[in-house]
Amino acid sequence: MSYFRDIPGLRLRRGLCLALALACASADGAKITERSQQKAVAEAQRAGLQEKLSALKRDIGRTESAKDDAADTLAESEEAISNADRSLHELAGEQTQTSTKMQQLAQERDRLRATAELQKKQLATMLRQQYMAGNEDRIKLLLSGDNPNRINRDLQMMAYVSQAQAKLLSALRGNLLAVEANQQQAQNAKDELEEITLEQRQQKAVLEQEKVRRAAVLGTLSSRLAAQRTEVGKVARDEQRMAGLVDKLGQLIQQQAAAAAAAQKRLQEQLALARAKAEIGAKLARAKAEAEAKLVRAEAERERLVKQSSKSGQIKPPTPFKKPLPARPEQMDAEAPKMAQQKLAEPKPLVADEPSKAVDVVGLAPVLAEGAFARLRGQLRAPVAGKMGARFGSKRGDGPSWKGVFIRAAEGSEVKAIAPGRVVFAEWLRGFGNLIIVDHGGQYMSIYGNNQALLKRAGDAVKGGDPIASAGNSGGNEESGLYFELRHQGRAFDPSGWVKF
Repeated sequence: MSYFRDIPGLRLRRGLCLALALACASADGAKITERSQQKAVAEAQRAGLQEKLSALKRDIGRTESAKDDAADTLAESEEAISNADRSLHELAGEQTQTSTKMQQLAQERDRLRATAELQKKQLATMLRQQYMAGNEDRIKLLLSGDNPNRINRDLQMMAYVSQAQAKLLSALRGNLLAVEANQQQAQNAKDELEEITLEQRQQKAVLEQEKVRRAAVLGTLSSRLAAQRTEVGKVARDEQRMAGLVDKLGQLIQQQAAAAAAAQKRLQEQLALARAKAEIGAKLARAKAEAEAKLVRAEAERERLVKQSSKSGQIKPPTPFKKPLPARPEQMDAEAPKMAQQKLAEPKPLVADEPSKAVDVVGLAPVLAEGAFARLRGQLRAPVAGKMGARFGSKRGDGPSWKGVFIRAAEGSEVKAIAPGRVVFAEWLRGFGNLIIVDHGGQYMSIYGNNQALLKRAGDAVKGGDPIASAGNSGGNEESGLYFELRHQGRAFDPSGWVKF
């Protein structure tokens, strides 16, 4: 049995299959909602990051010396439970948003319809009044022989009425089109709700099946799990695995942060170059305008002198203005060509495909500034409500001391991020079950293990207090709860001085 199953690769294949299915459905004329399209795009974008993390996990797995770990047998069902639970959590959020959107669309539809009805009544009233007034046109008025002042006044009134009718008709057409667009949006939202409801039923069925499957496997492996939990070497290997994962994640984050900084620097250089070129262009334009103005003044002065000489009887006209407009405006300012040459010699802007590369490498970039997390020391809230089962530094029987804390909590209890950050790992890991790691910047990380389900994915930004997982006993743990660590520069430290347990 493989120690680390290629679940991210499976997700990638599923994402590609979903995109292919959407394309086929589109070709067949099937109904595709905006949500389905956005979901396919999001899956494709997430696949690259998941492949990187999967490769990292496989690299750690190559160094494993333990064989036939009983917890590995639970991995597939525990990951499936986590995925189904996360899908249900995401679908619930989408359902709430879509329901709110439908309510807003219904209110907007009622408003538009009321406005359109009012405009129809106003238009009917205007047409009725025009009919009762005899529906006189301009030609009849002009040929009536009536008082010119009255004719002029009536013509102006007819012009006002015509303008009002045109505006009212235009507004009515706009509102009717808006009602039609609103109906299309409402139908799309209704289709999305039906799609979400169907997916929820499917995910609930999958979740129940996987829970039954895990319970059966757990019953079969209970004796082996109990024996392996007391094995000193296994605990040490689990800790080494965690340390290796955190170190590699730290390296990956630093590489991506450096790439993001380089991309930002290139962008700033491009903006500076654009500003410099704009300044040179403005300066040259001003120089050209000044030169043209001088030439116009000189020509005017020459013509004045010619006329004056002609009146005084002189035959020879004055010498024309000797300073013509420069062939190149750069000559008006000796520094301008130098600046232009210097700017043109600078590196060229990024080609079209380079920005997309820059975006691709910042999937794990920190969301907090350097030192922001350290300032929260002593103010952080506990990640889950429960009773402390083991503290940092306490002995594990004959094994090594605890590198974190274990909080006993009911299965399914909400696990929350202790501070803002970005999820850099959210997968199953031997010894820790469904594991989620949040990077808080400044090389600080918080680690949440033994979860029943992971509600966030790698690359997601989170705020302090956001639900990121639900507590459980995955990874072969005998008690339901949460294993929690804090690490700085890869080393675990006592979280009690930072978090209010």
